[in-house]
Amino acid sequence: MNDAIRLVLEGTNWKAGGRNVAFQACDDSSAKTGLWTKAICQANARAYAANPSVLGVIGTYNSGCAEAMIPILGKAPNGGLAMISPGNTLICLTQSSPSCGSGEPGSLYPQRRNYARVVPNDAYQGAGLASFAKQQGIETVFILYAAGDPTSLGQAKTFRGAAGKLGIGIQGFRSWNPKASSYTGLMRTVAEHSSDAVLLAGLTEENGARLIKDKVAVLGPNDGAIKLLAPDGFAQQSTIDLAGSASRGMFVSVPGLVPQDLTGPGKQLVSELKQEVSGPVELFAPYAGQAASVLLGAIGKSGERAGVIDAVRTTKVRNGITGSFDILSSGDPSIGPITISVAKSTFVPKRVVKPGQNLVKAARQG
Repeated sequence: MNDAIRLVLEGTNWKAGGRNVAFQACDDSSAKTGLWTKAICQANARAYAANPSVLGVIGTYNSGCAEAMIPILGKAPNGGLAMISPGNTLICLTQSSPSCGSGEPGSLYPQRRNYARVVPNDAYQGAGLASFAKQQGIETVFILYAAGDPTSLGQAKTFRGAAGKLGIGIQGFRSWNPKASSYTGLMRTVAEHSSDAVLLAGLTEENGARLIKDKVAVLGPNDGAIKLLAPDGFAQQSTIDLAGSASRGMFVSVPGLVPQDLTGPGKQLVSELKQEVSGPVELFAPYAGQAASVLLGAIGKSGERAGVIDAVRTTKVRNGITGSFDILSSGDPSIGPITISVAKSTFVPKRVVKPGQNLVKAARQG
Protein backbone atom coordinates (compact mmCIF):
# COMPACT_ATOMS: atom_id res chain seq x y z
CA MET A 1 0.00 0.00 0.00
CA ASN A 2 2.86 2.38 0.79
CA ASP A 3 4.46 1.49 -2.54
CA ALA A 4 1.23 2.39 -4.33
CA ILE A 5 1.10 5.76 -2.57
CA ARG A 6 4.71 6.44 -3.48
CA LEU A 7 4.13 5.54 -7.15
CA VAL A 8 1.17 7.93 -7.33
CA LEU A 9 3.31 10.70 -5.83
CA GLU A 10 6.13 9.97 -8.27
CA GLY A 11 3.60 10.21 -11.08
CA THR A 12 2.82 13.80 -10.06
CA ASN A 13 6.51 14.64 -9.55
CA TRP A 14 5.74 14.99 -5.83
CA LYS A 15 3.46 17.95 -6.40
CA ALA A 16 -0.16 18.76 -5.68
CA GLY A 17 -1.07 21.58 -7.99
CA GLY A 18 1.96 23.82 -7.67
CA ARG A 19 2.74 22.74 -4.12
CA ASN A 20 5.61 20.40 -3.22
CA VAL A 21 4.43 17.45 -1.12
CA ALA A 22 6.04 14.62 0.84
CA PHE A 23 4.83 11.36 2.33
CA GLN A 24 5.71 9.78 5.67
CA ALA A 25 4.66 6.17 6.30
CA CYS A 26 3.70 5.63 9.95
CA ASP A 27 2.91 2.50 11.96
CA ASP A 28 -0.19 1.99 14.13
CA SER A 29 0.83 -1.46 15.32
CA SER A 30 2.47 -2.84 18.43
CA ALA A 31 5.91 -4.37 17.88
CA LYS A 32 4.94 -7.10 20.35
CA THR A 33 1.71 -8.27 18.71
CA GLY A 34 1.69 -6.84 15.19
CA LEU A 35 -1.81 -5.50 15.86
CA TRP A 36 -2.91 -1.87 16.01
CA THR A 37 -3.57 -0.46 19.45
CA LYS A 38 -5.85 2.38 20.48
CA ALA A 39 -3.04 4.09 22.39
CA ILE A 40 -0.68 4.10 19.38
CA CYS A 41 -3.44 5.26 17.02
CA GLN A 42 -4.35 8.15 19.31
CA ALA A 43 -0.71 9.11 19.84
CA ASN A 44 -0.14 9.14 16.08
CA ALA A 45 -3.26 11.25 15.55
CA ARG A 46 -2.07 13.81 18.10
CA ALA A 47 1.31 13.96 16.36
CA TYR A 48 -0.32 14.53 12.96
CA ALA A 49 -2.60 17.22 14.35
CA ALA A 50 0.28 19.05 16.03
CA ASN A 51 2.46 19.19 12.91
CA PRO A 52 1.30 22.14 10.76
CA SER A 53 2.98 20.70 7.64
CA VAL A 54 0.56 17.74 7.67
CA LEU A 55 -2.38 18.56 5.39
CA GLY A 56 -3.99 15.13 5.19
CA VAL A 57 -3.81 11.54 6.38
CA ILE A 58 -4.13 8.48 4.12
CA GLY A 59 -5.47 5.73 6.34
CA THR A 60 -6.03 3.92 8.39
CA TYR A 61 -6.04 0.28 7.35
CA ASN A 62 -8.02 -0.93 10.37
CA SER A 63 -11.41 0.59 11.15
CA GLY A 64 -10.96 0.48 14.92
CA CYS A 65 -7.84 2.60 14.59
CA ALA A 66 -9.72 5.12 12.46
CA GLU A 67 -12.45 5.24 15.12
CA ALA A 68 -9.79 6.28 17.64
CA MET A 69 -8.14 8.85 15.37
CA ILE A 70 -11.02 10.64 13.64
CA PRO A 71 -12.15 12.80 16.61
CA ILE A 72 -8.58 13.88 17.36
CA LEU A 73 -7.91 14.81 13.74
CA GLY A 74 -11.26 16.58 13.53
CA LYS A 75 -10.20 18.96 16.32
CA ALA A 76 -6.74 19.63 14.85
CA PRO A 77 -5.69 23.30 14.60
CA ASN A 78 -6.72 25.33 11.55
CA GLY A 79 -10.02 23.62 10.85
CA GLY A 80 -9.26 19.95 11.39
CA LEU A 81 -7.28 17.41 9.40
CA ALA A 82 -8.63 15.43 6.46
CA MET A 83 -8.44 11.65 6.61
CA ILE A 84 -9.16 9.38 3.65
CA SER A 85 -9.02 5.64 4.03
CA PRO A 86 -8.20 2.96 1.47
CA GLY A 87 -9.24 0.13 3.78
CA ASN A 88 -11.78 1.02 6.50
CA THR A 89 -15.09 -0.80 6.10
CA LEU A 90 -16.81 -0.28 9.49
CA ILE A 91 -20.27 1.15 8.82
CA CYS A 92 -20.32 3.28 11.97
CA LEU A 93 -17.53 5.56 10.75
CA THR A 94 -19.97 7.13 8.30
CA GLN A 95 -23.51 5.77 8.77
CA SER A 96 -25.75 4.77 11.65
CA SER A 97 -26.54 1.14 12.42
CA PRO A 98 -27.96 -0.75 15.42
CA SER A 99 -24.47 -2.14 15.97
CA CYS A 100 -22.97 1.34 16.43
CA GLY A 101 -22.16 2.57 19.91
CA SER A 102 -21.82 5.93 21.65
CA GLY A 103 -24.00 7.81 19.19
CA GLU A 104 -21.80 6.98 16.22
CA PRO A 105 -21.12 8.23 13.70
CA GLY A 106 -22.10 11.67 15.03
CA SER A 107 -20.00 11.32 18.17
CA LEU A 108 -16.86 10.89 16.06
CA TYR A 109 -17.25 14.38 14.64
CA PRO A 110 -17.36 16.92 17.48
CA GLN A 111 -16.82 19.80 15.04
CA ARG A 112 -17.20 18.71 11.41
CA ARG A 113 -16.96 15.68 9.17
CA ASN A 114 -13.31 15.32 8.22
CA TYR A 115 -13.33 11.71 7.01
CA ALA A 116 -13.93 9.89 3.73
CA ARG A 117 -13.08 6.51 2.23
CA VAL A 118 -12.68 5.04 -1.24
CA VAL A 119 -13.93 1.51 -0.41
CA PRO A 120 -17.53 0.39 0.18
CA ASN A 121 -18.50 -0.16 3.81
CA ASP A 122 -19.34 -3.46 5.47
CA ALA A 123 -23.03 -3.29 4.65
CA TYR A 124 -22.09 -3.79 1.01
CA GLN A 125 -19.61 -6.50 1.91
CA GLY A 126 -22.04 -8.40 4.13
CA ALA A 127 -24.70 -8.19 1.43
CA GLY A 128 -22.26 -9.27 -1.28
CA LEU A 129 -20.90 -12.23 0.67
CA ALA A 130 -24.41 -13.37 1.63
CA SER A 131 -25.52 -13.10 -2.02
CA PHE A 132 -22.58 -15.24 -3.06
CA ALA A 133 -23.39 -17.82 -0.37
CA LYS A 134 -26.96 -18.02 -1.68
CA GLN A 135 -25.67 -18.49 -5.23
CA GLN A 136 -23.47 -21.36 -4.00
CA GLY A 137 -26.49 -23.17 -2.60
CA ILE A 138 -25.55 -22.53 1.02
CA GLU A 139 -28.69 -22.72 3.17
CA THR A 140 -27.28 -22.54 6.72
CA VAL A 141 -24.24 -20.75 8.20
CA PHE A 142 -22.52 -20.74 11.59
CA ILE A 143 -21.04 -17.27 12.26
CA LEU A 144 -17.83 -16.79 14.24
CA TYR A 145 -16.24 -13.44 15.07
CA ALA A 146 -13.12 -12.28 16.92
CA ALA A 147 -13.85 -11.43 20.55
CA GLY A 148 -13.12 -7.85 21.58
CA ASP A 149 -12.95 -6.50 18.03
CA PRO A 150 -15.87 -4.21 17.13
CA THR A 151 -15.08 -4.43 13.42
CA SER A 152 -15.30 -8.22 13.49
CA LEU A 153 -18.60 -8.11 15.35
CA GLY A 154 -19.89 -5.53 12.89
CA GLN A 155 -19.00 -7.70 9.91
CA ALA A 156 -20.64 -10.70 11.54
CA LYS A 157 -23.83 -8.72 12.05
CA THR A 158 -23.95 -7.34 8.51
CA PHE A 159 -23.66 -10.83 7.07
CA ARG A 160 -26.37 -12.02 9.46
CA GLY A 161 -28.70 -9.22 8.39
CA ALA A 162 -28.26 -9.89 4.69
CA ALA A 163 -28.40 -13.66 5.12
CA GLY A 164 -31.70 -13.37 6.95
CA LYS A 165 -33.14 -11.29 4.13
CA LEU A 166 -32.12 -14.03 1.67
CA GLY A 167 -33.57 -16.85 3.77
CA ILE A 168 -30.22 -18.31 4.84
CA GLY A 169 -30.48 -19.85 8.30
CA ILE A 170 -28.02 -18.77 11.01
CA GLN A 171 -27.14 -21.86 13.06
CA GLY A 172 -24.95 -20.09 15.57
CA PHE A 173 -23.36 -16.74 16.43
CA ARG A 174 -20.25 -17.15 18.59
CA SER A 175 -16.95 -15.38 19.27
CA TRP A 176 -13.48 -16.87 19.21
CA ASN A 177 -10.66 -15.91 21.56
CA PRO A 178 -7.74 -14.65 19.42
CA LYS A 179 -5.32 -15.81 22.13
CA ALA A 180 -6.53 -19.41 22.26
CA SER A 181 -4.09 -22.19 21.43
CA SER A 182 -6.74 -24.43 19.85
CA TYR A 183 -10.20 -24.13 18.31
CA THR A 184 -11.04 -27.81 17.88
CA GLY A 185 -13.62 -27.60 20.68
CA LEU A 186 -15.25 -24.60 19.03
CA MET A 187 -15.33 -26.41 15.69
CA ARG A 188 -16.91 -29.47 17.32
CA THR A 189 -19.66 -27.14 18.54
CA VAL A 190 -20.10 -25.93 14.97
CA ALA A 191 -20.26 -29.55 13.79
CA GLU A 192 -23.17 -30.24 16.14
CA HIS A 193 -25.30 -27.71 14.23
CA SER A 194 -24.81 -29.29 10.78
CA SER A 195 -24.20 -26.00 8.96
CA ASP A 196 -23.40 -25.75 5.26
CA ALA A 197 -20.73 -23.11 5.90
CA VAL A 198 -18.73 -21.26 8.53
CA LEU A 199 -18.17 -17.50 8.40
CA LEU A 200 -15.01 -16.10 10.03
CA ALA A 201 -15.46 -12.39 10.72
CA GLY A 202 -12.13 -10.99 11.84
CA LEU A 203 -8.50 -10.61 10.86
CA THR A 204 -5.83 -13.08 9.88
CA GLU A 205 -3.74 -11.52 12.66
CA GLU A 206 -6.36 -12.59 15.22
CA ASN A 207 -5.05 -16.18 15.18
CA GLY A 208 -6.80 -16.76 11.88
CA ALA A 209 -4.38 -19.41 10.62
CA ARG A 210 -4.99 -21.62 13.68
CA LEU A 211 -8.72 -21.14 13.26
CA ILE A 212 -8.61 -22.20 9.59
CA LYS A 213 -6.44 -25.25 10.32
CA ASP A 214 -8.77 -26.41 13.09
CA LYS A 215 -11.82 -25.84 10.90
CA VAL A 216 -10.39 -28.17 8.28
CA ALA A 217 -9.22 -30.71 10.88
CA VAL A 218 -12.69 -31.01 12.42
CA LEU A 219 -15.10 -30.09 9.61
CA GLY A 220 -13.19 -31.14 6.52
CA PRO A 221 -11.69 -29.27 3.56
CA ASN A 222 -13.16 -25.96 2.49
CA ASP A 223 -14.12 -27.30 -0.93
CA GLY A 224 -16.00 -30.16 0.73
CA ALA A 225 -19.39 -30.32 2.42
CA ILE A 226 -18.81 -27.38 4.79
CA LYS A 227 -17.58 -24.21 3.09
CA LEU A 228 -15.49 -21.48 4.69
CA LEU A 229 -16.33 -17.81 4.13
CA ALA A 230 -14.57 -14.69 5.38
CA PRO A 231 -14.64 -10.93 4.76
CA ASP A 232 -11.65 -8.77 3.86
CA GLY A 233 -9.68 -9.24 7.09
CA PHE A 234 -8.63 -12.62 5.67
CA ALA A 235 -8.24 -11.44 2.08
CA GLN A 236 -4.47 -11.12 2.15
CA GLN A 237 -1.63 -13.36 1.04
CA SER A 238 -0.50 -13.90 4.63
CA THR A 239 -3.68 -15.93 5.22
CA ILE A 240 -2.52 -18.49 2.67
CA ASP A 241 1.11 -18.28 3.77
CA LEU A 242 0.26 -18.90 7.44
CA ALA A 243 -2.60 -21.40 7.08
CA GLY A 244 -0.96 -23.32 4.24
CA SER A 245 -2.99 -25.99 2.48
CA ALA A 246 -5.81 -25.63 5.02
CA SER A 247 -6.75 -22.31 3.41
CA ARG A 248 -7.34 -23.89 0.00
CA GLY A 249 -10.90 -23.47 -1.21
CA MET A 250 -11.96 -20.82 1.31
CA PHE A 251 -13.91 -17.88 -0.11
CA VAL A 252 -13.07 -14.31 0.88
CA SER A 253 -14.74 -11.05 0.01
CA VAL A 254 -13.09 -7.71 -0.57
CA PRO A 255 -14.82 -4.36 -0.99
CA GLY A 256 -14.38 -3.09 -4.52
CA LEU A 257 -12.47 -4.73 -7.35
CA VAL A 258 -9.36 -6.87 -7.02
CA PRO A 259 -6.15 -5.71 -8.76
CA GLN A 260 -6.60 -8.17 -11.65
CA ASP A 261 -9.97 -6.66 -12.59
CA LEU A 262 -8.94 -3.00 -12.70
CA THR A 263 -8.71 -1.20 -16.02
CA GLY A 264 -7.16 2.05 -17.25
CA PRO A 265 -5.10 3.86 -14.60
CA GLY A 266 -5.70 1.04 -12.13
CA LYS A 267 -4.28 -1.55 -14.47
CA GLN A 268 -1.27 0.67 -15.07
CA LEU A 269 -0.64 1.10 -11.33
CA VAL A 270 -0.89 -2.65 -10.75
CA SER A 271 1.61 -3.23 -13.56
CA GLU A 272 4.05 -0.79 -11.94
CA LEU A 273 3.55 -2.40 -8.53
CA LYS A 274 4.34 -5.85 -9.91
CA GLN A 275 7.75 -4.54 -10.92
CA GLU A 276 8.35 -3.16 -7.43
CA VAL A 277 7.19 -5.86 -5.02
CA SER A 278 7.77 -9.57 -4.58
CA GLY A 279 4.66 -11.73 -4.55
CA PRO A 280 1.13 -10.72 -5.56
CA VAL A 281 -0.18 -7.16 -5.40
CA GLU A 282 -2.23 -6.93 -2.22
CA LEU A 283 -5.94 -6.23 -2.62
CA PHE A 284 -5.99 -2.82 -0.95
CA ALA A 285 -2.86 -1.47 -2.65
CA PRO A 286 -4.69 0.16 -5.61
CA TYR A 287 -7.16 1.70 -3.14
CA ALA A 288 -4.24 3.23 -1.27
CA GLY A 289 -3.14 4.74 -4.58
CA GLN A 290 -6.67 6.03 -5.19
CA ALA A 291 -6.82 7.57 -1.71
CA ALA A 292 -3.49 9.29 -2.37
CA SER A 293 -4.80 10.63 -5.68
CA VAL A 294 -7.92 12.05 -4.01
CA LEU A 295 -5.85 13.72 -1.29
CA LEU A 296 -3.39 15.17 -3.80
CA GLY A 297 -6.27 16.65 -5.78
CA ALA A 298 -7.69 18.20 -2.62
CA ILE A 299 -4.34 19.69 -1.59
CA GLY A 300 -3.95 21.04 -5.10
CA LYS A 301 -7.22 22.95 -4.66
CA SER A 302 -6.40 24.26 -1.20
CA GLY A 303 -3.23 24.51 0.83
CA GLU A 304 -5.20 25.00 4.05
CA ARG A 305 -6.41 22.18 6.27
CA ALA A 306 -10.06 23.23 6.29
CA GLY A 307 -10.06 23.65 2.53
CA VAL A 308 -8.52 20.22 2.02
CA ILE A 309 -11.33 18.65 4.05
CA ASP A 310 -13.94 20.41 1.90
CA ALA A 311 -12.21 19.33 -1.31
CA VAL A 312 -11.87 15.70 -0.24
CA ARG A 313 -15.51 15.44 0.76
CA THR A 314 -16.78 16.86 -2.54
CA THR A 315 -14.48 14.82 -4.78
CA LYS A 316 -15.77 13.40 -8.05
CA VAL A 317 -13.41 10.80 -9.53
CA ARG A 318 -13.64 10.06 -13.24
CA ASN A 319 -11.60 7.22 -14.75
CA GLY A 320 -9.58 6.93 -11.57
CA ILE A 321 -7.41 4.10 -10.34
CA THR A 322 -10.44 2.23 -8.96
CA GLY A 323 -13.00 3.54 -11.43
CA SER A 324 -15.43 6.46 -11.47
CA PHE A 325 -17.27 7.51 -8.31
CA ASP A 326 -18.30 10.45 -6.14
CA ILE A 327 -17.63 10.93 -2.43
CA LEU A 328 -21.11 11.11 -0.93
CA SER A 329 -22.09 13.40 1.94
CA SER A 330 -21.64 10.46 4.32
CA GLY A 331 -18.01 10.13 3.23
CA ASP A 332 -18.64 6.85 1.41
CA PRO A 333 -17.93 6.22 -2.30
CA SER A 334 -20.97 6.09 -4.56
CA ILE A 335 -20.18 2.60 -5.91
CA GLY A 336 -20.17 -0.68 -4.02
CA PRO A 337 -19.02 -3.75 -5.98
CA ILE A 338 -17.78 -6.68 -3.88
CA THR A 339 -15.30 -9.23 -5.24
CA ILE A 340 -15.33 -12.83 -4.04
CA SER A 341 -12.05 -14.73 -4.42
CA VAL A 342 -11.06 -18.32 -3.69
CA ALA A 343 -7.83 -19.38 -2.00
CA LYS A 344 -5.37 -21.40 -4.04
CA SER A 345 -1.65 -20.57 -4.02
CA THR A 346 -2.94 -16.98 -4.10
CA PHE A 347 -6.45 -15.56 -3.92
CA VAL A 348 -8.04 -15.95 -7.34
CA PRO A 349 -11.07 -13.79 -8.27
CA LYS A 350 -14.22 -15.84 -8.75
CA ARG A 351 -17.13 -13.39 -8.98
CA VAL A 352 -18.01 -9.71 -8.69
CA VAL A 353 -21.28 -9.14 -6.80
CA LYS A 354 -23.24 -5.89 -6.90
CA PRO A 355 -25.82 -6.14 -4.10
CA GLY A 356 -29.04 -4.18 -4.34
CA GLN A 357 -29.85 -1.36 -1.95
CA ASN A 358 -32.59 -3.32 -0.14
CA LEU A 359 -30.10 -6.07 0.71
CA VAL A 360 -27.48 -3.50 1.75
CA LYS A 361 -30.07 -1.91 4.04
CA ALA A 362 -30.86 -5.30 5.60
CA ALA A 363 -27.14 -5.87 6.16
CA ARG A 364 -26.76 -2.49 7.86
CA GLN A 365 -29.60 -3.36 10.24
CA GLY A 366 -27.75 -6.55 11.21
